Amino acid sequence: MTDEAGTSPENPLDNDAEWVREQIVEYLATDGEKPVFANGAPLLLLTTKGRKSGVWRRTALIHGEDDGRQIIVASLGGAPKHPVWYLNLVENPEVYLQVKAERFHGVARTATADEKPALWQKMVEIYPDYAEYQVKTDRDIPVVIIDRVS
Repeated sequence: MTDEAGTSPENPLDNDAEWVREQIVEYLATDGEKPVFANGAPLLLLTTKGRKSGVWRRTALIHGEDDGRQIIVASLGGAPKHPVWYLNLVENPEVYLQVKAERFHGVARTATADEKPALWQKMVEIYPDYAEYQVKTDRDIPVVIIDRVS
């Protein structure tokens, strides 16, 4: 499943931001025991396929769990636009995750209006800054549900 750039879910390019790349390196080296994020918020590694480039890219994100599903928030710190990883998974919902030492494929989707309130509250409890981020932007910050495939 390698693309023209030589990337795959197992061999992606890492996030362009140096601080995120450092998180990824530490996460991989410790099977997710480190880094410890603000307030102890748990991290996972998300790999998505580029909607334009087709290149697989990886980033580190705060996550929660709900009934065996992984939950992430497309906050981008309250920026007025969606993060690129979110735009990618909307177009290509097949994703690759690492949660601690466990690696698996999943299918991502945006939480529905009915699902979002409870999941949003769960994620704000994990990382309270999400509430502040939503106030900073007119954009409705999406909550993403990822169901495990394998």
